[in-house]
Amino acid sequence: MIVPGKPGEANQKLSAEEAARQRAEDDSPNSADVAYARMMIEHHTQALEMTELVPDRAESTKVKALAERIAAAQGPEIAAMKGWLKNHGKSEKAGESDGHEQHASMPGMATEAQLEKLRAAHGKAFDQLFLTLMITHHDGALTMATDVKGQGNNIVIEEMADEVVAQQTSEITRMRDML
Repeated sequence: MIVPGKPGEANQKLSAEEAARQRAEDDSPNSADVAYARMMIEHHTQALEMTELVPDRAESTKVKALAERIAAAQGPEIAAMKGWLKNHGKSEKAGESDGHEQHASMPGMATEAQLEKLRAAHGKAFDQLFLTLMITHHDGALTMATDVKGQGNNIVIEEMADEVVAQQTSEITRMRDML
């Protein structure tokens, strides 16, 4: 494996084991890791808000079961990300000046108008809207997870992102089959 040198330095040739060891030695979180954890807490929180509407409004037992699985997975993921931020001395929210802009640029988030429509829907109309919004929501999470895998540096965040990709890809397929 060839590892690029710092500016003005030659590249290094390392075995796969040496490269893995070198990576493990410095997996200190960078800004992409921290931003991902913060955004995913907010992103997952919105998914939980959506799943909380399901028991009283959904008609489909498949939609109800899916919502239970989403809530069961994303609640613990939120706790893990909050713990990760705390362990690294980072606050759960970015500074006040950048928090709102961050939300606006977060992929897959439902707008307040879309959430109001979902809250007002019942039966099959609710099921269809829930699935449509949740597919978009999950697609957004995949985008964020893929981005942090390319830009982040921390192995724990990379593992969390891998889990999001695996789980939500599977759920998207399931939801598309339900539409």
